[in-house]
Amino acid sequence: MSTPLERLFESTRGERAILIGYIPAGFPNQADSYRIIQAMVDGGVDAIEIGFPYSDPVMDGPIIQAAADQALRNGAGAKEVFETLKFAASLVPSLIMTYWNPIERYGVENFARDLAANGGSGVITPDLTIEESGEWISTTTAHGVNRIYVVAPSTQEERLAKVTQQGSGFIYAASLMGVTGLRTSVSSGAEDLVSRIRKTTSIPVAVGLGVSNGVQAAEVAAYADGVIVGSAFIRAVQEAPSLDAGLVAVRELAESLAAGVRSAKR
Repeated sequence: MSTPLERLFESTRGERAILIGYIPAGFPNQADSYRIIQAMVDGGVDAIEIGFPYSDPVMDGPIIQAAADQALRNGAGAKEVFETLKFAASLVPSLIMTYWNPIERYGVENFARDLAANGGSGVITPDLTIEESGEWISTTTAHGVNRIYVVAPSTQEERLAKVTQQGSGFIYAASLMGVTGLRTSVSSGAEDLVSRIRKTTSIPVAVGLGVSNGVQAAEVAAYADGVIVGSAFIRAVQEAPSLDAGLVAVRELAESLAAGVRSAKR
């Protein structure tokens, strides 16, 4: 049986890319994170990626690190992550992004089980290698959830094929080497990476790292199946004078990004 995320990609295949919005669970606190997710969806986000706040986020830039730190200070952990996932999944297809250590601490079997039980479609694991994925592959297969691997422009062809053959849901194409964050432009290597991935798999490819406005979203949506935006949404909340103002900013940003995605010529 396919996941809600897979069905979403299938419903838009050949027509347009989907817009995926990211937010850490518990940011700026648990209750308000739900309001932010609702504002994203109201503005046109197609799917939600819930971040598992972690104390050593090697892939995350300063904006997401600050949000995760705030969530951790508020006590966000596995319970809050799954509660946030359940809320988001009641609105749109939703997934979790987490480093491997929290999964290992929680228990691989328990994590996959509770992900499925709370309506989650899959998990992005940026620091899990194929060589260490044996238990994860068998467990996610058993629970019918997508395992989403991250590939970078530096990934060599042989390894790229190994990674994409084990992924499901979509492949996360990091648009550049480095950490998450806002960019004035999306790396020119992103389109080349998507092209290389497509030679190894037929599952969708979504691009993340650096997309922060409608123009960039349209640029990426012209060649990718999904556009992932995180730092820009978080900054909209961080820079707002109040939460209500932040919610307006989040919705307006989502509307701009969604319009860009839907205007892209494929």
